[in-house]
Amino acid sequence: MEKNNCDNIGKYISQIYRKGRIFIGKDLERYNIGKGQFMYLLELYIEDGRNQEELAEVLKIDKGTTARAIKKLEENGFVRREKDENDKRSNRVYLTEEGKGIKDNIFFILNRWDEKMSEQLNKEERELMIKLLKKVCSNINI
Repeated sequence: MEKNNCDNIGKYISQIYRKGRIFIGKDLERYNIGKGQFMYLLELYIEDGRNQEELAEVLKIDKGTTARAIKKLEENGFVRREKDENDKRSNRVYLTEEGKGIKDNIFFILNRWDEKMSEQLNKEERELMIKLLKKVCSNINI
């Protein structure tokens, strides 16, 4: 790749990421959920009661940022933290009824973003894009 060529994959991935945060963030405002907080809810929808450190690790987000995001979700009534029975220094994070109750709304917002991103793609192009993005993601181990 030429040094002066600004047309690269990272540029477009960065744009998609930033535009996605804006799009999703606008819809999440009504629930008082910040752009950086919904990812924790998604992980808890997969497996409730996860360790706070595990959430940080799986999301590749530092522990301090994770603690602040979880605290905000807790203040807004979406999650609760409990000391881990096996490790009193560690917290497990659980969805509250309110957190569980907005699951369908969260997925509706994410599906709207998915549709927005792929509205000009036909079925084959969309499937190819997913296949290529999976391949790129699996190639990057950090």
